[in-house]
Amino acid sequence: MAQITAALVKELREKTGAGMMDCKKALNETAGNIEEAIDWLRTKGLATAAKKSGRVAAEGLVGVATAGNKAAVVEINAETDFVARNEQFQQFVEDAAKVALTTGDDVEALKNATMANGKTVAENLTTLIATIGENMTIRRVRVLEVGSGVVGSYVHGALRPTVGKIAVLVALEAPAASADLEDLGRKIGMQVAAVRPISLDTSAVPADALEREKAIFVEQARASGKPDNIIEKMIDGRIRKFYEEVVLLEQLWIHDGESRVKAVVEKSGSKLVAFERFHLGEGIEKEESDFAAEVAQAAKG
Repeated sequence: MAQITAALVKELREKTGAGMMDCKKALNETAGNIEEAIDWLRTKGLATAAKKSGRVAAEGLVGVATAGNKAAVVEINAETDFVARNEQFQQFVEDAAKVALTTGDDVEALKNATMANGKTVAENLTTLIATIGENMTIRRVRVLEVGSGVVGSYVHGALRPTVGKIAVLVALEAPAASADLEDLGRKIGMQVAAVRPISLDTSAVPADALEREKAIFVEQARASGKPDNIIEKMIDGRIRKFYEEVVLLEQLWIHDGESRVKAVVEKSGSKLVAFERFHLGEGIEKEESDFAAEVAQAAKG
């Protein structure tokens, strides 16, 4: 058997972009022949997947999974919106969210976890990339859990009950779980999806966000030409208004347009302790493309 050196593995990785262990296995399977190893990787879909890894993946789906007092949300990206309609991809997102219930917030731990077919999440993703023909990435994962109560969920733009474009988890502590509490969690999830709060309560508002708003309020108040004591009251009032816009517990309850979220939660006998909102592609810079130019270029070729 040919000696599989580190240099040989490195060369194969550079040619294919496949993972180190996959390259080593390919070389072992082909007695160290680089060209045959490339073909071996291609037949397994590994080289094909690697070649696609440089392309921007900003579409895809977010998915949730719940299990009693625990829930997980994942975002898995693809290059085009068409992939979100693919049933295999939808199933993968759904299954990955279920696996995340046991692996927690660590993306790498999720990738290395084993799925029902005996392969890791990463291996199944690689196969899916080769099958569908687009780059895909597991971008982020979050798990919420309470000692007693429920972690409710809501999925907006759902293609299946647990996968869509926006997913929200809501953690409610209570003496016991109940259908009413799950319904409240779902309704709060709808609130979070629609109004996009930046924090749970006023103490959790990022300091830089608050200071930025204060600076704007001060300039606006001074421009009014009113006395300092009036300006101070104006600023206090505008900060309260700012909290009512961005703090979940201070927001107006969208389901009746009258109550505050904190009053609705208090009435239920529960305590809202955390929430998480995943909006597909949020924060990813998408590549701008000129479709007409692309078609023209293809015609020339």
